[in-house]
Amino acid sequence: MKVLPVILLLLYTPLIFAQSDVAEDEDPKKLAKKITAGCATDREKVTRIFRWITDNISYRVRSRTKNIVIGSASQRFSRGDDDNDAPLKPLNERVAESVLKKKEAICDGYARLFTTLCDFSGIRSEIIIGYARSNANKPMPKFAVNHTWNAVFLEGDWRLLDVTWASGYIARGGNEFIRDYDAQYFLSPPEKFIRDHYPDDPRWTLLSDAEVPEEFKGSPFKQKSFIKYRITSFSPATGVIEAAVGDTIQLELATADAERDKQISPDMSVDSAIFQHSDSWVFLKPVASEKNPVKPGKYKYIYPISSADVKWLYLLYNNDMVLRYKLYVKK
Repeated sequence: MKVLPVILLLLYTPLIFAQSDVAEDEDPKKLAKKITAGCATDREKVTRIFRWITDNISYRVRSRTKNIVIGSASQRFSRGDDDNDAPLKPLNERVAESVLKKKEAICDGYARLFTTLCDFSGIRSEIIIGYARSNANKPMPKFAVNHTWNAVFLEGDWRLLDVTWASGYIARGGNEFIRDYDAQYFLSPPEKFIRDHYPDDPRWTLLSDAEVPEEFKGSPFKQKSFIKYRITSFSPATGVIEAAVGDTIQLELATADAERDKQISPDMSVDSAIFQHSDSWVFLKPVASEKNPVKPGKYKYIYPISSADVKWLYLLYNNDMVLRYKLYVKK
């Protein structure tokens, strides 16, 4: 009768050790505590977290990503071990654990690791997605969401930072990461940050009247949901529209597979407050009339200009924001 407890102890002891032997630098909660130990202010905590990441996490270059998984991070990290009945951890924490284990990431991993360490340190932060220009003096051909960075709340204000770009750069040829700390992307002033970072949600420019990127002259901004759909064309092709009060603007959008698109769920992560943020932002849905009924795959948007205060037009498709135009209205 006394043998059974010993056997059970032998069976369960490895599991106990396995849970407690997680390396300190692979556990976000333990790591956050270690990094911020002795810090007197939140600014000092953020500084240490930021520098730990830039000093210890490498950018995952192409030579190491032969088997790239296409899709959002929520898809890539949504499934755990099928035999594990433990409650699923939040997405950011799961991504952070993966980054800490591999000691490498792309921008999404850097940003999620930063915000996870901030969460465990009692600091408010946000993950920002948007468009980043790799050469501040040269617009890129594809004007769409292509990068992820962070905002952090310090001393009563939101501040911007990009831990990925601060960590270093990719050598010419794209197969080697060079660690080289760049302080300009730590708590950068908004008016400077906007030069090469344009958020999907303009509120995260942290500017009342943000500078409009040159890229708008060549194309409307493709919001993060644009890529979900098989949009084949849109009109106007340029992103800047000039008009006057009394004019009626007509815009069009075409898709390759309208039936497929109906099966796609709208982005549930969009803050509904964006739709009431400003009277200068207008959100348009496809319109139909008896003369011009909506045809699957062909959509028309109409906006009669009644105010010179309108500055932005958003096209909604399947209740997702897919395109953003800059509107200049002559008074």
